[in-house]
Amino acid sequence: MGAGREVLISLDGVRDKNLMQLKKLNTALFPVRYNDKYYADALASGKFTKLAYYSDICVGSIACRLEKKESSVRVYIMTLGVLAPYRGLGVGTKLLNHVLDLCSNQNITEVYLHVQTNNEDAINFYKKFGFEITETIQNYYTNITPPDCYVLTKIITQSQTKK
Repeated sequence: MGAGREVLISLDGVRDKNLMQLKKLNTALFPVRYNDKYYADALASGKFTKLAYYSDICVGSIACRLEKKESSVRVYIMTLGVLAPYRGLGVGTKLLNHVLDLCSNQNITEVYLHVQTNNEDAINFYKKFGFEITETIQNYYTNITPPDCYVLTKIITQSQTKK
């Protein structure tokens, strides 16, 4: 990594005016189509949903939903994806760390997501951040094979603030 090879990865919030960017990314990245509720939840999550830019090119996103659980709030990562040519460059790491930092700052202690059981790259990615497989759900997906998913969960303690 020589000097001159430094490329800025920046994050931007998702708003009505750039929501189409998120829709286009999701179409390119995921084998399922997301409904209006997904996009409403993504917009409602505020800072928890971001687009990622690599040298000013939109290459990835994270979309979350905030859920009330008893007396607290937990974060559900609905989607996190990076276009294939830009994987391994730190874009996904920056997106996930953004959400984990927000959780730490807002005393949110639980983050979870669903991953298709054959998506080893995603499972290994999340495990690097301390997520653990906490459940297997049979037939979670309807139009893709395999239809099963894992639930990956991370419990955040306030001593885990990383810098």
